[in-house]
Formats: sequence, C-alpha cells, structure tokens
Amino acid sequence: MGERMAKALYLEDSYLKECDATVTSVNEDKYVVLDQTIFYPKGGGQPWDIGKIIRGLDEFNVVYVGKFGGEVSHEVDKPGLKEGDKVHCVLDWNRRYKLMRSHTAAHVLAAILCRQTGALITGNELATDKTRFDFNLENFDRDAFQTYVAMTNEVLRQDIPVKCYNLPRDEALKIPGMVKLAESAPPDIPILRIVEIEGVDKQADGGTHVKNLKEVGQIKFMKAENKGKNNRRVYFELIE
Repeated sequence: MGERMAKALYLEDSYLKECDATVTSVNEDKYVVLDQTIFYPKGGGQPWDIGKIIRGLDEFNVVYVGKFGGEVSHEVDKPGLKEGDKVHCVLDWNRRYKLMRSHTAAHVLAAILCRQTGALITGNELATDKTRFDFNLENFDRDAFQTYVAMTNEVLRQDIPVKCYNLPRDEALKIPGMVKLAESAPPDIPILRIVEIEGVDKQADGGTHVKNLKEVGQIKFMKAENKGKNNRRVYFELIE
C-alpha cells in the first residue's frame, strides 16, 4: 500500500492522541506500515513521534518513524506484528505537544527575523529541550536578536489563530514570504499545505502546530554561534 492509501492523520488533526489502524506491511519484523497513522515521520526539522502500537495485550514501543518511498514506516522495539493485524496507536502526547508549541513559536520568530533583517533560514531543528535556527546574516547583533525574541513573545501573548489548509503550488508561491528557507524550495507537488498565523506569517509547511498562539507560552534566547561567514546559529527554549 502506498502513500495514497495511508492517511496522515497527524496532518488532518494534530491533536489526535490515539487512533485505530490496520497493519498493511511489516519488514524485518520491526518496520511497520499502517493504513492510517497519528505518528509524525522525521522531516522538515521536526523529529519523529514516539509512542505505542497496541495489539490486544501486546504493546510495541514506536522508537522511530520515517518516510521511505512515500510510506510512513514505524520502527518498533520487538517482533510480532503481522500484516492484517488490527492495532491501536497511542502517541507520547506530552512530547508531541511541546514540539507543536516550539514549531509554532519558530514560525513567529522566523517571520519577525526575516521582516527585520531580510535574513532567510538556512536550517532548523526542533527538540523537546531547545530549538535551533540557522540563518544567513553577515552581522549578528545579540542585543538586536534579544529584541526580536521580545517581539516574538509579545506576539505569542495574543489570541491569534493558526490555520492549516491546502493551496495549488503555483498560487501559493505567488504569496510574498511564502518560502523562508534560503536553499530549499517546497516539495515539487501540485498542492502545498500552508500554515497561516493570521497577520503574522504564512508559509508552506508539513509539520504539526498548535491552533492558537496563546497555547505556545513564551520563549527564551539560549545562545548563539557563528557557523561560517554568513551563517548564524541561535538556540531558544520554551518557558514552561
């Protein structure tokens, strides 16, 4: 079964914590493909989800999720699952929700950074303890960056919805600021998923987000590093 058959429930509703599914294939006793899944596969700077796949009284820990050949593959910690098995999936929700909050915060900070400096993002990586941003800026001013963080926190205090929807690729790419990655274009597919933070940011994105900025909380600047002539790396964390 290919991607057209497997439903990516994590994109349809990022708040789903559990779902039922059917195993469609198993490779090497540990790489499991389901007909639908709530587990986000590693990609776009967002780490994979972890959790459990349950069959009756048997529990299989999901230790890695990736996308290979268009299919979402779940690596489990022990053999036993078979094609056709009816299973119940349970997400490690606390971890996922923290990543959702971080991801939405990252979009706000990137929007402010791009608007204030003209810099584009050259890399990013979400983690539960911190988020990393790389951007192409020749002169990094730590005080100015602290100001951008403060501006981000001011926006994050507001009651602003975060919407996800699909647009035809050609239409989406006509929107100013849609692409904020310096060396990366959105995937070459006819329909792009758009994440819009009303009045703040709009960009093509395949990750999971909260529904309102009020859910994020505040962020705190951790440290900055030089990663080459025009490349700056910064880290921020969520304040619980």
